[in-house]
Order: sequence, then C-alpha cells, then structure tokens
Amino acid sequence: MDAPLSPGARARALSFWHETVPDDLTPRPPLAGDTDADVAIVGAGLTGLWTAHYLLERDPSLRVLLLEREIAGFGASGRNGGWCSALFPRSTGSLARTHGPAQAVRMRRAMIDTVDEVGREASALGIDCDYLKAGTVAFARTPAQQRLARADVADAAAWGVDDIAFTRLPTGERVVLDANCARVHPAKLVRGLARAVEARGARIAEGTRVIEYSPGRVRTERGTVTAPLVVDASEGYGSQLPSGQRRVLPLYSLMIATEPLPAEVWDELGIAPGQTFTDHRHLLVYGQRTADDRIAFGGRGARYHWGSSIRSEYDRVDRVFEHLREALRRLFPALGDVAITHRWGGPLGVPRDWHASVRFDPATGLAGAGGYVGDGLSTTNLAGRTLADLLTGTDSELTTLPWVNHRSPQWEPEPLRFLGANAGLAAMTVADVEERLTGRPSLAARVMGPLIGH
Repeated sequence: MDAPLSPGARARALSFWHETVPDDLTPRPPLAGDTDADVAIVGAGLTGLWTAHYLLERDPSLRVLLLEREIAGFGASGRNGGWCSALFPRSTGSLARTHGPAQAVRMRRAMIDTVDEVGREASALGIDCDYLKAGTVAFARTPAQQRLARADVADAAAWGVDDIAFTRLPTGERVVLDANCARVHPAKLVRGLARAVEARGARIAEGTRVIEYSPGRVRTERGTVTAPLVVDASEGYGSQLPSGQRRVLPLYSLMIATEPLPAEVWDELGIAPGQTFTDHRHLLVYGQRTADDRIAFGGRGARYHWGSSIRSEYDRVDRVFEHLREALRRLFPALGDVAITHRWGGPLGVPRDWHASVRFDPATGLAGAGGYVGDGLSTTNLAGRTLADLLTGTDSELTTLPWVNHRSPQWEPEPLRFLGANAGLAAMTVADVEERLTGRPSLAARVMGPLIGH
C-alpha cells in the first residue's frame, strides 16, 4: 500500500502553479483556541493578504489574524490564469449606466494603475512571481469575432482611458493588443505575499475552518476570535458560509498546461515572452506564455453544481479538459499534438449582477470584498488597498470608487439558481457555435449580454 501523501505533497497536486512554486507548502499551525485580534480576516488568499499588507503599512501596530481552512493561496488566488490585468467584471459602458460616466472612468483608471501597483509591490517585497508586463493579445479569426474586436477598440477609444488598439504579430496576423496586462505566476505571488505579511507581524492560522462570523466575532472549529473588525475575504468559498449562501455563486474554471515549447514554435505562434492571450469568443478562454515557455490555458465550460456545492472532484472534468485541448488546437494549429502535462481547476466567485464590490459597515465592523468573476488577480490588490483605507478611516480617492458598498442582488434559491446558471453556460456555448455557422453576431449572446455585465 502506498504511503499517504503529506499535506505539502497534496497541496502541490492542486495545480501546475502549486507544483512549481519554491515552497514546500507545509501548512502553518492552526488556531490554538480562543483568541483576540484587532482585525480578523476570513481567508488567506490575495484579498485577505493584500488587505493585511496595506493595513500593516498604514498602522504597523495592528494585530491582524488571517483564518484559512486550507493553506494560503489554496483557492483561486493560487490556481488562476496568471493575468494581472485591468479587466473588471462589468464593462465601462455598464458601469457608466449604473454609476455615471465619471465614476466609470475613475474605476477604469484605478484598475489600470493596479496592474503596475502589483508589480511595484511584488518587487518592493522581494517576491519573484514572474511578473512581466507585455499585454494581452486577442485574436479575431471569424467575421463575428472581427466585428466584436472592432467594437471593443472603438469603445475603448470613446472612453479614452484604456490602451487597446489593433496591431500585428510578428507572424503578420492582425490582432487586438491590450497593453495593460502582466503575466504572473499566481502561486509564487500569493505564497510570497503570505511570507511578507507574516514578516510584518500578521498571524496566519491555516487548517482552521470558519463556521460563521458576526460583528466582533469569528467562530471556527478550533476556537473563537474576538475582533472589532472582521473582513470576509473568502470569494467563491464564501458560498459555504451562512452569510454567503446566496450572495456569491461558485462557478468553476478549469486549466491545462503544455510541455515547454521550443523557440521556433513560439516564433510560429507569434506570442512574445510575458504575453497573455485570448480571442473574441463568448465562452471565455484565456492563456499565457509562462516563464518556462509553456502554454497555461484555461476557460469556462464546467457546469454549476446544485446548492453551490464545492468539492475537490469538481476541479477536474475530463470533458472540459478535452474542450480546452481542442480550443487550443483551433487557436494554434501549429501546436499539433503537443503534450498536456497538467490539468486542474477550481471555483471563482460570481455575484448576481457580475459586479465586484468592496464593502464596510462602520456600525458593525464587518467588511469584505469579492465577486471578481475571474478577474481577481489584480482586483484583489485594489480591494486590499481600499479596505485598508476604509478600516483605518483614511480618506482617499479609493474609498469613493463606485464599487465601494455596491450591493448586488441575491442569487435565486434552488432550483432556479441551478437552472439559470447552467442555462447561461449553455447559451454562451450556443452563441459560439451560432457565430461559427452563420458568420453573424449571435442572438443568444445579445440576450445574455446585460446579464453578465456587458
């Protein structure tokens, strides 16, 4: 009989990123009974860690305690596509309709600045996370996708904030380049940030499941934490808490990674070091050229599970992995039968209106952030800075951004939630097939657009 894997070895099996992080991933000690703190943070992913980092930067005397069920960076923060981008779940036009044009532009400027802020802070903290800002290449190879590409470029030009334009790859292919994106190794970033906040005095209790929280109190399986300020940084996993069962929906996104590719193959593909890439289909795909010259490639397609359940077996779905492999072949026929060396996935958090938010109620001391819909690698940094200002009473430009104290509607109860979420997934799949067959913009996508923040 094989010997059981150590906790660190089990964590390494989570993803390509966890396998290649320079860290043995041995869990930190759990909470050792009842305790108190100035700030208790539920979740040691990027939201919680950035919040702790900026809180301690503003007030080094604060006693900050992060409570993590698994290990720091276990969830989406350590498994994502590695896009440090200026993307926000809601489009600029959608933000303008909800909050007004001036606020929409402020939000865009804040997101664009955040891409550089992540790089600056990682460098200042000595975190080598393969950060390289080379932009996102978006392919448009069908008539319908080309129309969408032209609309995206025109929309960006009309707002005058983003740096998005048509360009040509070294291969000669015409693509859209969004300059505001950096390639990152997400597990290196989140694990390095965990060490950095500990060095500043924060405590991280791993292997500590939070049961519930309320004003001034967080109850865990290993004791109760008393704290005047409580921050919910659980993202998709917040759906497992009583307070988040209908606030956020856990939607799975899966990824694959190839073997390292030789330089001549990269020359044929036209993707430069540090670039991320996608295309203009409706069922999202996303990829990056890793620091060791692999393709890390992911996308949606995994169904929502009844009752917002989250299980480890949902991280790997053969049907979705095959869909991703086929999508990669279609995008880059030159790859042929390149070897796929890693397969993984995990849940991300989706609010009902696809609008990420930061929230704080001074009367109760309860705060939180999330609902990034997969755009969280950079947005978590903006959330951490904003929460730090809100919790310390610091007046800043960040605390008046339109996502602060935005309230999304609750998700419907089951079975409506199950039917609606999976119908939306099916509609985006149908939209891509429809456009491929007809060459015209999809009617299904037009109907779904307002429901997903467009």
